[in-house]
Amino acid sequence: MNIVLNPVVISVILLCILCLRKVNVLLAIIISAIVAGITGGMPVSQVMDTFISGMGGNAETALSYILLGTFAAAMTHTGLATILAKKIAAVIDGKKYILLSIITVIAMLSQNLIPVHIAFIPILIPPLLHVMNKLKLDRRAVACSLSFGLKAPYITIPAGFGLIFQGLIAENMTLNGMSVLKNDIWKSTWILGLGMFIGLLVAVIISYRKPREYNDVEFAKNKLEEDDEEALKFNKNHYITLVGAFATLVIQLLTKSLPLGALVGLGIVFGGGAVSHKKMDKLINEGIGLMGYVAFVMLVAAGFALVLKQTGGIEVLVNSMIPFMQNSRFIAVGLMLIVGLFVTMGIGTSFGTIPILAVLFIPVCSHLGFSPAASVVILAAAAALGDAGSPASDTTLGPTAGLNADNQHNHISDTCIPTFLHFNIPLIIFAILAAYIF
Repeated sequence: MNIVLNPVVISVILLCILCLRKVNVLLAIIISAIVAGITGGMPVSQVMDTFISGMGGNAETALSYILLGTFAAAMTHTGLATILAKKIAAVIDGKKYILLSIITVIAMLSQNLIPVHIAFIPILIPPLLHVMNKLKLDRRAVACSLSFGLKAPYITIPAGFGLIFQGLIAENMTLNGMSVLKNDIWKSTWILGLGMFIGLLVAVIISYRKPREYNDVEFAKNKLEEDDEEALKFNKNHYITLVGAFATLVIQLLTKSLPLGALVGLGIVFGGGAVSHKKMDKLINEGIGLMGYVAFVMLVAAGFALVLKQTGGIEVLVNSMIPFMQNSRFIAVGLMLIVGLFVTMGIGTSFGTIPILAVLFIPVCSHLGFSPAASVVILAAAAALGDAGSPASDTTLGPTAGLNADNQHNHISDTCIPTFLHFNIPLIIFAILAAYIF
């Protein structure tokens, strides 16, 4: 099969074009999935059946987002999120780099310490838009800071979502003939985190350092300019909410189930009286409002992933490149990363990409003599490539959900393209470098 006519290549390029033409991401994924199936020789009815059955692949993730969105809404009702936003506004003292650093650290903590993932963004970021406007801060820099905080920790830190990601790498590498321990993954993937950090510095210090004007937002301005000292004090409800967040982390680590962790956290918030039981229905609705769209995009992305797998296009794409990989390590790593980029851009999740790529890449890595450490980096980078920059990724959907609260931040041009350039390019460079170092 000609690479240009490969259903994976055609559908991913179509997805990117549709998104650039401002077609809704949800519709763009569905259309691209149908085109992938048809070009792969599947009847339309089979494409839709496969697509719908595949949506269950991200059911746990979607449920997690809804429950975590509800937990984030609970944080708003207790006033904890407002306190945090006000304290951040007071600390930065007009210095945009301090604000960007705080946002980056909070995003990192959302992956490992308090694993609410992207659910904190629609809660925390909109109240800070007024501060960003006063600083004339380019929101593309904020999008890169958020994306770094959402992505780099799971690649490099073996806790929270990182424990899941690195566990998947170890499990799938072992299943495909290269034995690797879960606790050894971060010892190799740190180099990818270093590359992403350099990309972040380039984004905030060079690419998006110039002032950018935005219209001010009254709702955000009012929230942060209210002089209410009592509102800044911690009370019993805030401490109960923090206990719920800690319980969410502990349960998730013990059971490897984020939905269960979120459910326990909510149980503590409601059971402890931090939020009245009468507001339960309202909070669930707000949680769906905050994260429902992202959750459904992830469901649809899982359906798209299954269609891509059923076409056989991924295997054909890799097999067509294997003859070129025999010539040099540089070409081999480069081609594997390109395949990973195409697959993850379409699927939108690096976690879901690992099992697909491991089956294809680990035998190739073994044949070419790559060490386990180098193979870990290649697989991790190939899976993570495209997560930043994909229109269907939670790493891009999350930042847009917060930064576009006033309709002044475009998902494609202000989130996807900046994060694609500043993180995918360093990942490719440092993965190739690792293939020679490790």
